[in-house]
Amino acid sequence: MAFQNIIGNEKNKELLKKAVETKNLLHSYLFIGEEGIGKSLFATEFAQMVLCEDEEKKPCNHCKSCIQFMGESHPDFMVIEPEEGKAVKIEQIRFLQEKIAEKPVTSSKKVYIISNAETMTRESANALLKTLEEPPEYAILILLTSNESKLLTTIKSRCTKIYFEKIPEEKILAYLKEKGLETGITENMLKNSEGSIGKALKIEEEKEQYLQIEQLIQNLHKQDITQIWRQAEVLYSAKENSISLLEYMTIVFYQLLKKKNQLCYERAIRVIEKTKQKILANANYDMSIDFLLLRL
Repeated sequence: MAFQNIIGNEKNKELLKKAVETKNLLHSYLFIGEEGIGKSLFATEFAQMVLCEDEEKKPCNHCKSCIQFMGESHPDFMVIEPEEGKAVKIEQIRFLQEKIAEKPVTSSKKVYIISNAETMTRESANALLKTLEEPPEYAILILLTSNESKLLTTIKSRCTKIYFEKIPEEKILAYLKEKGLETGITENMLKNSEGSIGKALKIEEEKEQYLQIEQLIQNLHKQDITQIWRQAEVLYSAKENSISLLEYMTIVFYQLLKKKNQLCYERAIRVIEKTKQKILANANYDMSIDFLLLRL
């Protein structure tokens, strides 16, 4: 059954299945939602359904198209991702345009997915716009984004938007339990996943860091600054994950604020937000953490 291994967004499942069943397929789609929420899985499954040769069951997993697709060798399917995780460059879009001009080889359609479409350079976006304006009749483009505001208005206006909702915390927890990964996951960690299974899995992998953050906050009023500094080593050493850890601190303080309604927790949240701004503005990282701890 289509989409059976994907959690959540049932309405989108029905919408995409119906589009395939009725052959009411559009040339361009824009999948919008949080990072790690399942947009890529949806797009990939949808692509296999579109390319499947079986008229009764899509995807059938048995036809030549499905076998090629599952073997990651389908000539009518391509995924474009940001180079080095930074940007989709114009050379990638030009290559897409060269391939899209060729007739399908195995299926009646060709499907192209552009991941993190918001990372396209202006030159890339303008080049893609030409393809979106006059796509070949057999071509389907699926753009994935977690930040719709960064896309050109002209790009967005030529795509059918499909919004992906956050996955409920209970479903995320059930998924983690099914995979045997829920041990040690706290309620605050679930909230920090922001309805994204991908983010929940990343938090689970790094849960020791998050547990250290909770311990640090619990000890703020019990220990002196020297002891706090030693416990805060996780913040100094986890530079690559710093924004996520700071967001987690905000969640922990917000939950404390809801329980005790003390002004100090509200002030702590403001200090954390200011620290995030400093780091995102490329301020000295260690000094930014020093500022955070002293103010807390």
